[in-house]
Amino acid sequence: MKTFKPTTKSRRGMSVISFREKLTASEPHKALTHGGKRHVGRNSQGRITVRHKGAGHKKLFRDVDFTYDKFDIPAVVETVEYDPFRTGFIGLVCYADGERRYVLLPQSVKVGSVLITSEKAPKKAGNRLPLSKIPVGTFVYNIELKPRGGAKMARSAGNYAEVVAHDAGYAHLKLPSTEVRMVSDQAWASIGEVSNEENRLVKIGKAGRSRWMGIRPTVRGTAMNPVDHPYGGGEGRQGRGRRRAVTLWGKPVGKGQKSRRPKKYSNPWILSRRKVGKKRDTV
Repeated sequence: MKTFKPTTKSRRGMSVISFREKLTASEPHKALTHGGKRHVGRNSQGRITVRHKGAGHKKLFRDVDFTYDKFDIPAVVETVEYDPFRTGFIGLVCYADGERRYVLLPQSVKVGSVLITSEKAPKKAGNRLPLSKIPVGTFVYNIELKPRGGAKMARSAGNYAEVVAHDAGYAHLKLPSTEVRMVSDQAWASIGEVSNEENRLVKIGKAGRSRWMGIRPTVRGTAMNPVDHPYGGGEGRQGRGRRRAVTLWGKPVGKGQKSRRPKKYSNPWILSRRKVGKKRDTV
């Protein structure tokens, strides 16, 4: 991490990741990049469906491989690179047949490391195997929900899931949220933890830096009028005025309240619900 002298109020406490010490390339592989329209939280009608998004620095999209459909072909890591669309580092790998792809890198993997996707792959960081071949207690990332469905879970910087059991054709995974979920033993996962674990320690420092990242300001509900938010109105500063914390649309949120749909499709696969708040800190 890099910190700054408090030359201004915004500099005090600000921190950034020392990319120069970790990255090996400053420009991406052109054949695996492309532009695209940034929807900034709006749907096809132009209406805002996700608040607090907009503007921000222009980004070039890197085509990262999450399908891993090249089996039993070793690949050499050529670069460690930054991806503006994700928190973990990516790497350009060159397969033995000459094809190059971007992949999400785990911790401890460097330029020159050899990765492979195979049922017989060694149990080392970056290699990819079916969950049935991965022993209990191993940390994994880039996890598929369905066999050959592409990596979906544990893809953020520093994240991983732990294999806690194998039973009746399913692997039991403890996810970063503390939820324990069943996933088919035939689904694939990569060994290790996602790179750039220091990302969670970064302090934005000032409002302008959030705007560069495409994050627009958030207005407190208590500062609004009653027509605009359930917390709005009142003379002077007011309390919430209701027992449960809610969103702008009146739906329960935060503070340990259950906001999950009762009939969500994935309910049968959850063995233990995630812990929130103080309970999570003590476990």
